[in-house]
Amino acid sequence: MKLTGVAELPEIRPGDDIAELVAERAALEPGDVLTVASTIVSKAEGRTADLADYPVSGRAQEIADRIEAVAGEEKDPRFAQAVLEESTELLIDCPFLLAETRFGHIAPNAGIDRSNVPHHDLLLLPKRPTESAERIRAGLEARGIEDIAVIVTDTCGRPFRHGQRGVAIGWAGIPASRDWRGECDRDGHELGVTVQSVVDELAAAANLVTGEGAGGTPAVVVRDWEFGDHDGSDELFRAVEDDLVRQALREWSFDDT
Repeated sequence: MKLTGVAELPEIRPGDDIAELVAERAALEPGDVLTVASTIVSKAEGRTADLADYPVSGRAQEIADRIEAVAGEEKDPRFAQAVLEESTELLIDCPFLLAETRFGHIAPNAGIDRSNVPHHDLLLLPKRPTESAERIRAGLEARGIEDIAVIVTDTCGRPFRHGQRGVAIGWAGIPASRDWRGECDRDGHELGVTVQSVVDELAAAANLVTGEGAGGTPAVVVRDWEFGDHDGSDELFRAVEDDLVRQALREWSFDDT
């Protein structure tokens, strides 16, 4: 497959039409996958905020004080409050915040970003990234560009590993995963558990092109990749009842003694 960054996108502002901006700069073809960084989706949807927008609750102050005591670095309680308001659950509250967002993604600080946010303190994740992907896809279709899948991406760390990689937080026009169960490997053994998260893998591949920091390219076109003749599923975020890690975290607490 081939991945190409969409060049010369302007600084995105609230109300900007991402589908229009991409269509003007990329010769999209049926079957392409368009990956779009959540950063520009959030900016287009006005998901910026300032620390002053968050009156500090008692819990936020307690979290900030404890992290400061343990980690030895100041934690703004207003930031802790922003994380609380963007979350349905805190899985870890010390020595850092690991939160489940309101759409099911689990990330440090509920995915709130403090970089590349001109004129504001914070950039929040899109409220409903799959709906964002659907709107971009519909916008492309309205311009006669059909059969395009859209993935909204973010960067996120991984347990047990250093560094970050791209992940999908919303998608449209493509299943989240392809199911290999029931198919056979090269030795004829039937696969019993393999379900491939293709939207995450495409997001990670695109992240090699988008880059990080000041030189980022927030949209990438993936071409000549095919889903293949497999069953698909839109299940990406584990349900609590079969998420053993989350269940363990609910029973765990950080011991700073």
